[in-house]
Amino acid sequence: MEQNLSQYKIFYEVAKAGNISKAAKELYISQPAISKAISKLEDSLGLSLFTRSSRGVQLTSEGEILFEHTREAFDALDRGEQELKRIQEFDIGHLRIGVSNTLCKYILLPYLKTFIDQYPHMKVTIESQATAQTLGRLEQQKIDLGLVAEPSVRRDLAFIPVMDIQDTFVTTPNYLENLYLREGRDTSLFETGNIMLLDTSNMTRHHVDEYMEENNICPHQILEVTTMDLLIEFAKIGLGIACVIKELVQKELDSGLLVEIPLYIPIHRRTIGFAYHPSNQAMALKTFLEFLY
Repeated sequence: MEQNLSQYKIFYEVAKAGNISKAAKELYISQPAISKAISKLEDSLGLSLFTRSSRGVQLTSEGEILFEHTREAFDALDRGEQELKRIQEFDIGHLRIGVSNTLCKYILLPYLKTFIDQYPHMKVTIESQATAQTLGRLEQQKIDLGLVAEPSVRRDLAFIPVMDIQDTFVTTPNYLENLYLREGRDTSLFETGNIMLLDTSNMTRHHVDEYMEENNICPHQILEVTTMDLLIEFAKIGLGIACVIKELVQKELDSGLLVEIPLYIPIHRRTIGFAYHPSNQAMALKTFLEFLY
């Protein structure tokens, strides 16, 4: 489009009014300036848009075609402005969040409940996915926010810590007692027990694998599970020894349903928080960040 928007706006207002003086009053510019803008637009398009008479101006057939298109365009702009005003007035926006199933259920949901109570008109989209995918989509700015374990490499992302978590191994007292009866009290639990871990595509599994490698722990029998919830449920029925997030089973530990396996060196604690791209200027993201603080 070679012509600037102001020329089309002047053309549109003149066509609506059918009179240059009326359009001049509507646009708060002089009649000569309007006439000059129309002439310039006609010259650049290479055709006449109006026929002129003492009673005013009338669209040519070519002008009628252009008027229909400019009317659609300016109506669309008006609708856009009204939508933005509505968003501002009612705190409406679209917040896109990436999060794993586990962090969504146990950490994000309480935040979301309070946030939605305060901003009931906000549209929220949840992308349930692995942490690696969330970080990648944050870098590409395809989502606004990610609830993740603090990445070792920030990747130009800002990070707001929410809580620390402790990975640990748990099982039922019965499973542990039966294992000792079968293998002896001095048995190595990681060599004789059924060790239940998240599958290797999970970032938590990478964290635990690094710990086991650093401490020369080599499980002989591994059961891989796709979700933390399944790990917890399998541990509760006595299927084996599960590596879980301690904070998620604290109630079971307190009640004695599960017991924690002592580790000579604990697994390194991790920090969970909200990550976002600093250059993202979306109003919904700004609203959520203000809510956090």
